[in-house]
Amino acid sequence: MRVVVVGATGNVGTSVLSALESDPAITSVVGMARRMPGWRPGKTEWRQADVCRDDLGEIFSGADAVIHLAWLFQPTHNPVTTWNTNVIGSVRVFRAAARAGVSTLVHASSVGAYSPGPKDRMVDESWPTHGWPGAAYGREKAYVERVLDTFERDHQDIRVVRMRPGFIFKRESATEQRRLFAGPFLPQRLVRPDLIRFVPDIPGLRFQALHTADAAEAYRLALTRPVSGAFNLAADPVIDPAVLAEMLGARRVPVPPMVARGAVAAGWHMRLIPASPGLVDMALRLPIMDVTRARTELGWEPRHSGTDALRAVIDGMSGGAGMDTPPLAPESGVGGRIREVTTGAGTRP
Repeated sequence: MRVVVVGATGNVGTSVLSALESDPAITSVVGMARRMPGWRPGKTEWRQADVCRDDLGEIFSGADAVIHLAWLFQPTHNPVTTWNTNVIGSVRVFRAAARAGVSTLVHASSVGAYSPGPKDRMVDESWPTHGWPGAAYGREKAYVERVLDTFERDHQDIRVVRMRPGFIFKRESATEQRRLFAGPFLPQRLVRPDLIRFVPDIPGLRFQALHTADAAEAYRLALTRPVSGAFNLAADPVIDPAVLAEMLGARRVPVPPMVARGAVAAGWHMRLIPASPGLVDMALRLPIMDVTRARTELGWEPRHSGTDALRAVIDGMSGGAGMDTPPLAPESGVGGRIREVTTGAGTRP
């Protein structure tokens, strides 16, 4: 099997390449990215292309499957840019895959595609996917779900799989996640469990996480098993303030949702943090997912807990962890932080 991985240098893409390298059924892999990495995994041939404007046909030629992971979280202050990459770019990937005659398309959707849902019970893959309109991430993930509905109708010869994971973490993604969500003013040396004394106890703060290696294994299984449709991906336990406090040995401090949102909004409007207040609204409304279908039909079983994944990324932040790819590049010292500040948090891709 020859596989093209679009967006292969980020948190999920690097782990997917490693998972595919270990599978003898995968004979060759094309890793596609906007910026070339120094990292050179086995079986992988790198190709540089932008989903927004470059011709994808030659890259996809001869492929049996395409895994589409490319996604921009930033710039949150310029949603046209993220729309062009995440929505228009996805449309271009799907069309190119169809023209190339691939037999399998696996798309990285998200829990963020789901409409607001319950926190006290789990929902399966039939829950509506209309997103949260106040966050560009939710709008774009939901819109691409509609694009795939039409794509499946028009290309019934192509097997389409949609992955809907919770929050995905690994140690090597720490620097990237700090850049994307916390911004340049979070002191690296303070992101240590022994220094975190308080956990905000925000009503509605319940979410699911998984380790990136487990997410990558689900993508590998989706290629090699005759499945289609959507799959929720998450590990136990559901993360809430009580779980966070126990994990970190910290105290819970009640924080009203509007206070949390207001603090993020102030930081975002002042260009101090890249995470938008809409992401807070979305996170407090995300449903809790039932992953039974992934376990029974994919044969997927996470090897790490959700708290393992969180511990890994926190440990990575304190150590400035990363990889030799542009999205995951580790801490670059004071100069790197200064560049983040001068270019504006949440302003650049």
